[in-house]
Amino acid sequence: MTSAFPEPVAEAAMPRFADFEADARARGFDEVAERTWEADTQLGLHGHPFAVEALMVQGELALTIGDDTRVLRRGDRFALAPDQPHAERYGSEGATYWAARRHG
Repeated sequence: MTSAFPEPVAEAAMPRFADFEADARARGFDEVAERTWEADTQLGLHGHPFAVEALMVQGELALTIGDDTRVLRRGDRFALAPDQPHAERYGSEGATYWAARRHG
């Protein structure tokens, strides 16, 4: 993915977790997990020591990267470079996404 907010996945094309994981591992990601967040959770500006490519599967996430805030829902994707500053705000029903991480 070259954009922080790649094109969404159409509902009819949503993969199963096993397929998401297999694709991510084939592309060199060394960790793939389902992440679930409680309603109204907020994480201020921070970064991670790994690259991330993620697919929203449930709920809502307002993700801020620089001056760009996007509200992400089922089928939306996001990508973060290692240590890329961002902030997260989860919706009133919480959220779940699948995250592929590449360390090192």
